[in-house]
Amino acid sequence: MALTEFSPPGNLDDFSAEQRAAWNRFIGGAFDDRMTDVDGGKREQFFNPIGVELDADATEKDVTWSAFPKQIALRFPAGPARWRAADRSRDVQDEYCEWSVERDARGVVKRVTFTCEGPEYWGFLANTSPDVALALYRQHVSPTVTNSDLFGPGGRYIERNRWNNSTTTGAMHLIQPNNTLLAEIELAAAATVVRERDGQVITTEQELIICSGFGEPSRHSDPHIGGEVNALARAKADVTLQDPVGLYLDALSTAGWETPDGADPHDFWRVTRGAEGTTVRAVYEVTGHDYAVGDITILGQPIRFGGQIAEHITMRLTGLAHHIGRSTATPRPCPADRGGAPGPMDVAQILTAPPAGRR
Repeated sequence: MALTEFSPPGNLDDFSAEQRAAWNRFIGGAFDDRMTDVDGGKREQFFNPIGVELDADATEKDVTWSAFPKQIALRFPAGPARWRAADRSRDVQDEYCEWSVERDARGVVKRVTFTCEGPEYWGFLANTSPDVALALYRQHVSPTVTNSDLFGPGGRYIERNRWNNSTTTGAMHLIQPNNTLLAEIELAAAATVVRERDGQVITTEQELIICSGFGEPSRHSDPHIGGEVNALARAKADVTLQDPVGLYLDALSTAGWETPDGADPHDFWRVTRGAEGTTVRAVYEVTGHDYAVGDITILGQPIRFGGQIAEHITMRLTGLAHHIGRSTATPRPCPADRGGAPGPMDVAQILTAPPAGRR
């Protein structure tokens, strides 16, 4: 059966019927707008799934990657300096996963909240249903959130409000500039174009992202997403994103973790938003035991930072392919080679800037 309407990310139920219809138009428009490449060519193997009867060969493709920012991992050796750097600012948490850490009076970690909810979703929800947005903040971030904390003088939603602008005061949705749903759609669409250089089809992830100019080469996510989508395109398939379109928390691995009383450390991972298989928000917090997250060890190291946990989280999006082996699209040359991955300058600037979000 053909898809008739795009669902909200995570199949969330915050929207009214009218809002769902508007969201469907927004996402559908984003797909349609990305049918054309940056060089003006048609992205022949990318399609808007609305109204499309999928062939019997339709195949879902899960693409996963590490939630921990690769740019931080490249800049710092494994250990406290790396984790501290990742906890320093949401602006370095650029793998479509951001987090905030709560500590008790002793400074011990008691809860870490992870989110991958897109800013587009939250901008639309808050500006059309401010009461719903306020209630969700009070439920998931703090019961003391006020309307004036979230909305400016003109009533417009403030994405980087005091409860969603740091790694210490809460994390309702993504704010890092590259962490957007539109970026996901553009990346997937651009990656459906098979590229060649000097008559040779490009197959490696880094060569492909530099050739095509989509995403950020020095992330875990973008090159890998592009590479996996492009592999479907090279198999001469038509490709899109599976509904509900979104970026999701895929899994937490607790191998090598130990609790003081031998309890299963995975039991403290709690999904708080998103339908089964499409988690957009989760909390790691000890409940029912007389110790805190900071008393749990990972490979012998007590948990002192959210980044320690993020290293063990995978993210996911799901592609959808059909008409496999039947596309007649031909490889195209690189529209604008970028000359290699950028260095760590932006990360360095962020890490040396004064902390944001403190009041």
